This record gives sequence, structure tokens and C-alpha cells, in this order.
Amino acid sequence: MPAMASVSSLQNLRATCMPDLLPQLLSALILGLLGGGHCLGMCGGLMGALTMAIPKEQRSRRLRLLLAYNVGRIFSYACAGLLIGLAGWAVANSPGAMILRVMAAVLLIAMGLYLAGWWSGLTRIEGLGRWLWRYIQPVASRLLPVSSLPRALLLGAAWGWLPCGLVYSTLLWAASQGNALYSALLMLAFGIGTWPVLIATGLAADRTTALLRKRGVRVAGGLLVIVFGLWTLPGPHQHWLMGH
Repeated sequence: MPAMASVSSLQNLRATCMPDLLPQLLSALILGLLGGGHCLGMCGGLMGALTMAIPKEQRSRRLRLLLAYNVGRIFSYACAGLLIGLAGWAVANSPGAMILRVMAAVLLIAMGLYLAGWWSGLTRIEGLGRWLWRYIQPVASRLLPVSSLPRALLLGAAWGWLPCGLVYSTLLWAASQGNALYSALLMLAFGIGTWPVLIATGLAADRTTALLRKRGVRVAGGLLVIVFGLWTLPGPHQHWLMGH
């Protein structure tokens, strides 16, 4: 009986948490996918340094290294989400939980405005991580040129700590969930969303990057993220949205 009760409790927990988490995961995926233009500006040089060191005729090897590179980067995002999620959990279990939820909603709306091209203030917070990057950059430089999968994984893991306003904003939003595991999952979804643009760039797939840079696509994605931000704001409108 105790075992059945614990299983039932777990099922109830999933039933109550997953409806809240799924829209957030979708938001994180959209942020990564449509934030690819910013990723190209921040990380295009690193991707170029990786691909230029691999002969064009070795297509299969180049793809494996690119995948390993991005797996390492996304792993760093998830680790950062887990760490900052622990801090968010501490706040969520305090009277400041409501402030944390409002901050999450405001950040979502701000990121939606950024994706739609209506406001770029998020890039101003990139200075927060420059002190850390000063210590990581020399280590990352010693991994070039990348000639093996382990080196590609390590370089990608170092690249994940590159100062980036979009990543930092997503991290703060992930921390506001008040759950370290959820924060890690959101950063994982965000990282997966950045794959198409960066992998396509490494393989010179211009059509993919051109599609994701289209004005209509970016505005639609930005509006969807803004709607999720409004849905996250505490208030009576949530009951109306859930009912519809």
C-alpha cells in the first residue's frame, strides 16, 4: 500500500507540473531556434575556426566533430541551468516566490521583443560573464585546432560559457522556475533549439539560416514567446486562458 501511494503521488505531481512545464519548454526551444541570428554573431567565429581546420572532402568526420562540439556546448547550458536553478529553488521556497514568477514573465516578454526585433536591451547583460570568460578563453584556445571528438566536446563545453545576453536572460528565466531540474531541462531545450542554425552554418547550409532570419518567422516566434510571458504573469487572466 505505501508503494502504491507513492506511485499515485508521483503521478499527481506529474499531472500538476507538466502542463506548466510544457509551454516553458516550447518557449525555450523557440528562443534557441530564433535566437540563432544572435548566436551567429557571438559564435560564428568559433564555428568557423572549427570547420576551417577540417578538409572539405572529409564530410562525415566534419559532421561528427560539429555534433560533438554542440553536445559539449549544450551540456554546459544544462549544467549552468542546474546550478542557477538551485539558487532559484531557494528563492521559490521563500516569500520572494511571487517576485520570481513576475521576473520570469518579464524576461519572457523581453526575449519575445528581442526575437521579433523590437527591442535589443537583453544584449546589455553580456558584461556579467566577461570576468569568467577571461579564465576560460585561454583553455579553449589551447584546444584548437580540433582533431578528435574529445577535443571537440571539451571545446564545446568551454564555448557554452561564452558571455551571451540571450543565454544569460534564458538562465535567469530558467532560475525563476524554482526547480533545479526544470531549470536544467529548459536550458537543454534552449540549447537544442540553437542546433539548426549553428550546425547549418558549420555545413554551409544557407537555406536553413535564411529561413530562420525571415522577418515574418522571427515576429511570429517573438509574439508566441510574449504570449507565454503574459500567461506566466500571476493574475486572474490565467484562469481564463486555461479555460480556453
